Amino acid sequence: MALKGDRYELQTDVSFFMNEVAERGGIVVLNGTPSGAAMDSAASVVTYAADPSGKVPMGVLLNDMVNLDLTRQHINWHKDEVQKGGKITVLRKGYVLTNKISTSGTPVAGNYAYVADSGLISTSLRAVELDSGAQPIGRFMTAKDADGYAKVEINLP
Repeated sequence: MALKGDRYELQTDVSFFMNEVAERGGIVVLNGTPSGAAMDSAASVVTYAADPSGKVPMGVLLNDMVNLDLTRQHINWHKDEVQKGGKITVLRKGYVLTNKISTSGTPVAGNYAYVADSGLISTSLRAVELDSGAQPIGRFMTAKDADGYAKVEINLP
């Protein structure tokens, strides 16, 4: 489990699709160039980017993405599962308690949070991202606990 129940969802967005299996709690980025104002635009796709440099962070994934044979079993709504290729919920403003924290740094309360590889949240930017003018996605509100979870405030425009 990548998210715990302690969270505050001030602003969410449901206008994106995700075409891969993924665990909730990480930062998704745009995978393409969406256009228009339609809620069901096929170009509005997000992903956990292996290399987030130059990508636009959209927020924290709040659903578990699964790939099930829906003729044999149904989605577990209590776990907030979404079938691969479906619409997802993304947290734009608020805070979450997540373990999707990069091991490349130690979170400290008050420090900025940035997007890292594979949707992880990092305490620092890589040199490549410094050149591209990447912005923080929010701040760490706590350090990591014994289970590897930290509270992260998300504040995306």
